[in-house]
Amino acid sequence: MSLEAKALACTRGSRALFADIDFSLAGGDALRVSGANGSGKTSMLRLLCGLASPAAGQVCWQGKDIRATREQFGAALVYLGHANGVKDDLLAWENVAIGATLAGIALRREQALGALDELGLALAADLPTRALSQGQRKRVALARLQFAVDKPLWILDEPFTALDKSALAALCATLDAHLARGGIVIYTTHQDVALAARRALELDLSAAAPAGLPC
Repeated sequence: MSLEAKALACTRGSRALFADIDFSLAGGDALRVSGANGSGKTSMLRLLCGLASPAAGQVCWQGKDIRATREQFGAALVYLGHANGVKDDLLAWENVAIGATLAGIALRREQALGALDELGLALAADLPTRALSQGQRKRVALARLQFAVDKPLWILDEPFTALDKSALAALCATLDAHLARGGIVIYTTHQDVALAARRALELDLSAAAPAGLPC
């Protein structure tokens, strides 16, 4: 299993955010994408999951350009963006269940409740999502990861934002378990979080010449 970036470049209007980015990730690897605000962290994640096209270069999954293997790549991917992506009118557990259904996973209410309990949301499971705090809404979105064990590539934009200490520990345990199974995690964060990865790598988009990533 591998994800590769080859000479990847991104522009915003007439401004180049980054260029000539090369790296290769294999099972058990975690990549933190860092950089100052405006350096292109979210843009990088969107390129890596195929939601945007690079100005130059390519992203390859299992040696093939993701633009040529969209169905195969999509089946291997979980992407959680900076926005929580939860529906205000649904109960918390319904958001988890529907998110799993959209990913092709049939989920019972009891399973959704268990996933929320893992993240400390058992008492909020039957509340409308609009009534939850920002941190609670984030945990509802993250609960979907409990049912994504068959998706080897997880790309997460600021997953640790607005989490309390216990929720952060629970999320780290989920990510560590995914890495131990041979999955790949790519994420952004402003927090100092250590994951139990085979290789813990960092791509600093603020650097003039990003380096330090083995190809």
